[in-house]
Amino acid sequence: MSDIRWLTQAEQRAWRSFLEASRLLFEALDRDLQQDAGIPHAYYEILVRLSESSERAMRMNKLAEATRSSRSRLSHAIDRLVERGWVERLDCPTDRRGQLAKLTEDGFAALAAAAPGHVAAVRRFLIDQLSAEDLRALDRIGSAIIDTLHSDGAAECPN
Repeated sequence: MSDIRWLTQAEQRAWRSFLEASRLLFEALDRDLQQDAGIPHAYYEILVRLSESSERAMRMNKLAEATRSSRSRLSHAIDRLVERGWVERLDCPTDRRGQLAKLTEDGFAALAAAAPGHVAAVRRFLIDQLSAEDLRALDRIGSAIIDTLHSDGAAECPN
């Protein structure tokens, strides 16, 4: 274990600050979405992904990858969104084993109603707290982390 590069005090502070900020931010965003729109952040992300896709539909496996969800967790979430009338499940026309999740008009309306409050929360908790230089640095930092995780295969979606 002598080859382990332990974190310096400054690195440890930066790591813990990043970790705590990330946790607090996502808890706050989830809490706000629950209070304002009655949906968890995970469901909001599904609705966003569907709204941005062609014909507002995605294959379930691709949606799981895009939302960083296991297939079983996504399937459960889609079931809840189907119950609300916001999403429908369709058979995939090109693969009989596959299914699509498709955003309904009611789902799009729910997303449109939730989006202003969510954007305001993102602005209040993150964007407005940073200078333009800080935002550029945050973008560079996030991109570097994403690139590293993708190139190492560490960003593979859970099954």
